Amino acid sequence: MPDAEFDLIIAAGFAPLVDAGSLANRPEISLPVGFGDEPANFERPIIERLTRRPFRDAAFALSVKRAWSDTCALTGLKIINGGGRIEAQAAHIRPVEHAGPDSVRNGMALSATAHWMFDRGLVSVAEDFMILTAKAAAPEALSRLLLPGGRIRPPDRPEWRPHPQFLRWHRENVFKG
Repeated sequence: MPDAEFDLIIAAGFAPLVDAGSLANRPEISLPVGFGDEPANFERPIIERLTRRPFRDAAFALSVKRAWSDTCALTGLKIINGGGRIEAQAAHIRPVEHAGPDSVRNGMALSATAHWMFDRGLVSVAEDFMILTAKAAAPEALSRLLLPGGRIRPPDRPEWRPHPQFLRWHRENVFKG
């Protein structure tokens, strides 16, 4: 790239920071001290931190994904990557930070995109398992992602299906529809 063209690009991108007229006469840039050769060993500082957050039971994720046969409740997709990892995530209907339990009845298996939309209230589920969408907040293409017929297929076993109280909590407290 010719120097003149490079100078024009720099002037356009850094105009507020650099006097464009001085670019042609700029001094050579030298690295500040400390940016030369990398040291052979670098000791990263260790920081101790105490945090408080709600405990999340790992068995919840396994139980929810098993109950939903590793299939997204909203899209019907069952994706397993080349390494055998399931794409579906275990989503809390009533979140842990709002006193939601780690019960399979408070969970649904959702793809990452569906989980994101569910957590932000763009989609929810009615007690009859109809998929609800927040028309004003959700993108137009959303309907193409969701199951045809607009209804989730809950687990066969009644004791694994989403409990109506958790679905109601989500509609009343998270859903934007």
